Amino acid sequence: MNSKREILERICSNIKFNLKSFSALSGGDINEVYLIETIADKLVVKLNYTAKFPGMFEAEAKGLQLLKSKSNFVVPEVFYLGEVEEYAYLVMEYIEQGKPRADFSSEFGKKLAELHQNSNSHFGLNHSNYIGSLPQKNPRIVKANDFYVYHRLAPQFELAQKNGFIFNNLEKFYRKAMEVIPDEAPSLIHGDLWGGNYMTNLNGKPVLIDPAVVYAPREMDLAMMQLFGGFDQAVFEAYQQHFPLVENWKSRIELFQLYYLLVHLNLFGSSYLSSVNKIIKKYLD
Repeated sequence: MNSKREILERICSNIKFNLKSFSALSGGDINEVYLIETIADKLVVKLNYTAKFPGMFEAEAKGLQLLKSKSNFVVPEVFYLGEVEEYAYLVMEYIEQGKPRADFSSEFGKKLAELHQNSNSHFGLNHSNYIGSLPQKNPRIVKANDFYVYHRLAPQFELAQKNGFIFNNLEKFYRKAMEVIPDEAPSLIHGDLWGGNYMTNLNGKPVLIDPAVVYAPREMDLAMMQLFGGFDQAVFEAYQQHFPLVENWKSRIELFQLYYLLVHLNLFGSSYLSSVNKIIKKYLD
């Protein structure tokens, strides 16, 4: 097996650059991420094992391109995709971290509202992608409640059961959940919008990274944003001004957080089980 420098040199050779230096960046639990410096430029390279995560970078590239074409957020440009030995790689624009401007939060909320105003004839997407390291299927579905309950929650519950977790009365829970999800048109959402998946560029503008895009109920993004924090209240106030949410949306936050809690349960284990069961119980009582 070649060293990481040799792998990165091979990648640079493939894309017609000479590698000058490289350094590791934070990449989470799935990918290795490097800042590479060439004679002419700085680029970001993401690496993972092709066999372990087939199609992940192709889906990420499509998601970034969709966000870039359909939103007013800054989104990194994708330059190259490929494979070297057992690795898949994705080469992207390097965006240097800056400090947010005074109106950063209100601008973020406005831009998110504009993103969500992109709609479609159906929920889902024309390709599958990933949520973290878990495959995320995106079939064409007509109704919001059907898409969320049976094509987001149900697959994660099935995986959790295979992982040894036990849940009671899921069919009754599904019926109750179906009743409260508003019959809104699909929105193009980021899909994994927690505090680690946005940044600020040198101009103080919000940047979106690491999407799990799909046309889905827009309350999914709003719920995920409130699960682990990282967003000022001004973001939500600005969003409401530009694209008001359906009445009683706050009462549905936990329901739309459930998908992400199940994902974390399946990725990281039982520390998320009590939060999942608490939400189920709320709808069964």
